[in-house]
Amino acid sequence: MTRLHRFLPFLNWPRPTAALLRSEAMAGLTVGLMVIPQGVAYAALAGMPLITGIYASMLPALIAVLFSASVRLSVGPTALTCLLVSASLAGLAEPGSAQWIELAVWLALLSGLLQIVLGFVRFGWLLNLVNSPVLMAFTQAAAVLIIASQLPALLGLAQQDLLAQLPRPHWPALAFGLGSLALLLLARRWRPGFPTVLAVVVGSAAIGRATGFEAGGGAVIGTLPQGLPVPYLPGWPGWATLGQLLLPTLVITLVSFLETASSAKVDNGKRGQRWDQDQDLIGQGLAKLASGLSGAFPTSSSFSRSALNLYAGAQTGWATVFSVGVVLLALLLLTPLLHHVPLAVLAAIVLVAVMGLIKPRAFTRLWAISRVEAVTAGTTFAVTVLSAPRLYWGVITGVMIALSHFLYLRLHPRIIEVGLHADGSLRDRHLWHLEPLAPATYALRMDAALDFATANAFERAVTEHLSAHPGTRHVMLVAHPINWIDATGVEAFGRLSAQLHEQGVTLHLVGIKLPVETLLRTAGHLQEGPCLKLYRTEAEALRASEAWRETADTAAAQPG
Repeated sequence: MTRLHRFLPFLNWPRPTAALLRSEAMAGLTVGLMVIPQGVAYAALAGMPLITGIYASMLPALIAVLFSASVRLSVGPTALTCLLVSASLAGLAEPGSAQWIELAVWLALLSGLLQIVLGFVRFGWLLNLVNSPVLMAFTQAAAVLIIASQLPALLGLAQQDLLAQLPRPHWPALAFGLGSLALLLLARRWRPGFPTVLAVVVGSAAIGRATGFEAGGGAVIGTLPQGLPVPYLPGWPGWATLGQLLLPTLVITLVSFLETASSAKVDNGKRGQRWDQDQDLIGQGLAKLASGLSGAFPTSSSFSRSALNLYAGAQTGWATVFSVGVVLLALLLLTPLLHHVPLAVLAAIVLVAVMGLIKPRAFTRLWAISRVEAVTAGTTFAVTVLSAPRLYWGVITGVMIALSHFLYLRLHPRIIEVGLHADGSLRDRHLWHLEPLAPATYALRMDAALDFATANAFERAVTEHLSAHPGTRHVMLVAHPINWIDATGVEAFGRLSAQLHEQGVTLHLVGIKLPVETLLRTAGHLQEGPCLKLYRTEAEALRASEAWRETADTAAAQPG
């Protein structure tokens, strides 16, 4: 692949044929009909003007598919990213105000620039700092908060009524909300490929207009602007405000791209390709820039719409091009039809999209696998919910706990004394109740690198054994798990080797790897002699141990 094709992935698209375009058009039509009502609903979740949900479904989606490696993902508004936008700006501005829009655009621009930079410097691996339990717990906590935020609209409760002892629902809105929720849930189970969301939106608009829902006090979408979005250049928010946006920017960047990863890994796995996470970072970053300059909010990859895209038969990025065309036509011609759609219906659309994210059994399965990670996930969930609207503290807490656990494991490597098992392998002597490998012998294995994090533990294990067993004459280190050594590890090995030499103890190295051997030889610590023996395999070392076992047995048999 040439450099030009790597930076412009759309040049790798197959040449379109009539058959390909027909199938791509059907997939694009399916996703386009779904993204229109979803975009409007997610814009409400983000506290943005509803039309920006449609803006975020057009140019950003087109830019993403042109410059991303994963061309079958549906990019645009997502529930989780929109919740993060709303939570990040809470207290900084009034939802829907000009200042709120400006700050949301800054979130899109900052997170987009950060993703582009990470992609160009090939730093996509940084996203691995968030492990699966933390992401799972944060996603579920966010889903709970999204559902809680949508319940008032779904049940027809005015915000001010929530503090009253007896909230008074708007009964027609309640009927629209619960009816739409039931239809969407049933359709998702029985007809997943049918554009039920669009059908519910159109049907509710027709019913709302015919029954005078708006005139009766019901909340509706209202009049949306027609025409293409105009370029939006936000004003300078000031250094203080910009500083308040930096932490939310990091979390939005992280969570948004992890959303992309969940879809991209599935897509690339089905195609048998390696996932180019750095190119997808660039494509997603450019999409966020396009969204911000359209006056909208940060975008991301939608798992549900991407799955629908695959289900509908999309094979290339042409499906997204057709999807954008569908959204464009709707923006130019069909926005008046959305005027009478009740906001309760939009709440139902959001609820159905996020209900699938709540999976309590995931915590149970995690507890069976790793209780430490289950506690990490539970803490992440609790902090995310309790810190609302500052949701980023949940992610930060989870990452810090996970990294602390990782560092603890690195600083406390698994070091075991091995013995000869009946099957001929060397295993944990104490776990399997095995005899020592040979008399006056300490055979150990460290399942970690020998570096600054483990050198202390390695030296301590050998020194403490020698102190407790002063008659030890042989130390055998099964070294094949040690695949890396640094300067600290070299120094520790040198000190230990000198200590053993002074005490007349022979060090036997088994299966040392070439990178480790090279550094130790360079440092002058692998000079074979009476006190240092090297063996390439465990079998060779075991044969040698039989010799000093026989020597020890002979010495023991001689009369004193």
